[in-house]
Amino acid sequence: MSEIIDQHITQGLISIIIPTLNEEGNIKAVINSIQSHNIEIIIVDGGSEDQTLLIAKSLDVKVVVSSPGRANQMNTGAMVASGEILIFLHADTRLPTGFDEMVRRTLAKPGIVAGAFALQIDAPDWGLRLVEFGVKWRSHFWQMPYGDQAIFLTKDVFKKVGNFPQIPIMEDFEVMRKLKSLGKIYLLPTPVITSPRRWLKKGILQTTILNQIIVIAYLLGVSQNRICNWYRQERS
Repeated sequence: MSEIIDQHITQGLISIIIPTLNEEGNIKAVINSIQSHNIEIIIVDGGSEDQTLLIAKSLDVKVVVSSPGRANQMNTGAMVASGEILIFLHADTRLPTGFDEMVRRTLAKPGIVAGAFALQIDAPDWGLRLVEFGVKWRSHFWQMPYGDQAIFLTKDVFKKVGNFPQIPIMEDFEVMRKLKSLGKIYLLPTPVITSPRRWLKKGILQTTILNQIIVIAYLLGVSQNRICNWYRQERS
């Protein structure tokens, strides 16, 4: 039985699920950067009001429309995915060359239930190098990579943890906590490259501090609606 499972992992179809909301400036570049065989790309749009849907439909990808909310969109994508392996990719993040083989080799290792990539933020600011170091430390020692690191796992494992919880924020954090109870989460040293827009818009230090406050508040049981308001203020 294990040999059959290993073959599915090493040779099976990979479904890349990309939730979108007004990503017309990023979506084409992200899709075009995914150049590999045996890959299915699924765009799950949560109600874009720009040209995101038109651009996606003009490319050779599967396009699905769902109700808004990243957790809901990613779950919707997983439901229609044909692949044995799922990668959840942000619309402003590019996968490295050879990502598919890295993912397959990682998931074929005994005891590993999921993985993610290191993070590279696409700007030269020295403060962002510190952010990258913090992400690397958190991912290695706490086994807590977040969604902007392109989380990957098999569809079977995704079903075991019950999909992403239907909460307005911290859905990736909750899935990581559940996955840790099943086995090891592996961090690939090769990075994905993500947009710096979130850090540069409000300031690197301010954004980093607010992110930590959000995590601490969530762990302390602060209302998710209140935390979401903080998060929206960061992004607006």
